[in-house]
Amino acid sequence: MADFSFKISPNIILGSYTTSRLGQFALEYGNRFMLVLDPILKESGLAEKISESLSNRQIDFFTFEGVTEGSNTKTIQQALELAKKSHVNGVIAAGGGKALNVARAVCAVYNETKDFYDFVDGASPSAEPLPLICLPTTIRDSFLFTDYVPLTDSRSSQTKILKCQNKLCKLIIFDPNLTVSLTNNQIDSMSLETLCIATEAYLSQKSSFFSDMLAEKAISILGIAGDESEEPSITTPREELLSQGGCMASLAAGTSAIGTPSLLAMCINARFKISRSLTTTIFFPYFVEDCAKFKVGKIAFIAKLLHLSKEGDTDEQAAQAYVDYIRQRIAKANLPARLKDLSISIDQLALAAEDAGKIEFINTLPRSMTSDDLFDLAKAAF
Repeated sequence: MADFSFKISPNIILGSYTTSRLGQFALEYGNRFMLVLDPILKESGLAEKISESLSNRQIDFFTFEGVTEGSNTKTIQQALELAKKSHVNGVIAAGGGKALNVARAVCAVYNETKDFYDFVDGASPSAEPLPLICLPTTIRDSFLFTDYVPLTDSRSSQTKILKCQNKLCKLIIFDPNLTVSLTNNQIDSMSLETLCIATEAYLSQKSSFFSDMLAEKAISILGIAGDESEEPSITTPREELLSQGGCMASLAAGTSAIGTPSLLAMCINARFKISRSLTTTIFFPYFVEDCAKFKVGKIAFIAKLLHLSKEGDTDEQAAQAYVDYIRQRIAKANLPARLKDLSISIDQLALAAEDAGKIEFINTLPRSMTSDDLFDLAKAAF
């Protein structure tokens, strides 16, 4: 096996009401910040709690709320210009993947002298990044613990991957109370997406004993969180379990790699602004079925972790039990089961598959795939 090297970055704090200590943590990196905020947090009242924690410590900050169109290059340029004009000491990001990716991109290129689009087109930032603190308000993020930032190129509506510096993010705060802004439907969809991310990391060609450990724990926790029996085996609140599972799944993806559902969903979202969570969830069972042809032992082990297989079942039967479990959860949550339910056409899927085939993560999928193979999977899920 290859040599194993592990460096923990960023620091992680997970617990209820940890947002109230944000100002205390931020003072370690300066006293003037740009707060990149998901607009939905204002409606739920969470933005006020985040701002209060900073104001109580006399921290000077201003809010950037222009992430409604997602983490595209136009939005990132606007945020970058504001950050430079204000001479901030760092950036704080609160929200879902869009807000976090905008903030990560700003911090990565803040001290660079080249044009921003040089980095969009493949150049690697080399200057010292701006300190970043992240407060994820959703329970999944495949790139949170990586040196990559997925963004949408506003010139072409294609997904691009920005390479960023090591240790760009200084701190990630997981506060289960931040998920209150999500609807039940969003939670159902995102919890399935998080389970998919952990499964992708587990089945990736880049997986290791360490990423497998993280993925297995994430899958176990998410299985408990998804248990709707009248007598749950654990009394920890569901939102805390989901935060724990989301943290572990993100760590697993960071030490392994994303898989086919996440890759395709990312490209579909960039092109056609269709929910990444819903698309990933639709692809999920088809992805597992495909992987069962060559990684049936690992999928069977997932089924055992979730207590889905019976004693004496073959690996093939156990793997099928996992596929059935995913489809049952999709049906129970009344989520769309086919891509055609999202008002997307076959021609549009072909474009997204071509985009996905050009992204470097195609080299770490569970099996060797081309854009044609990705399109075949998309047709099966259509």
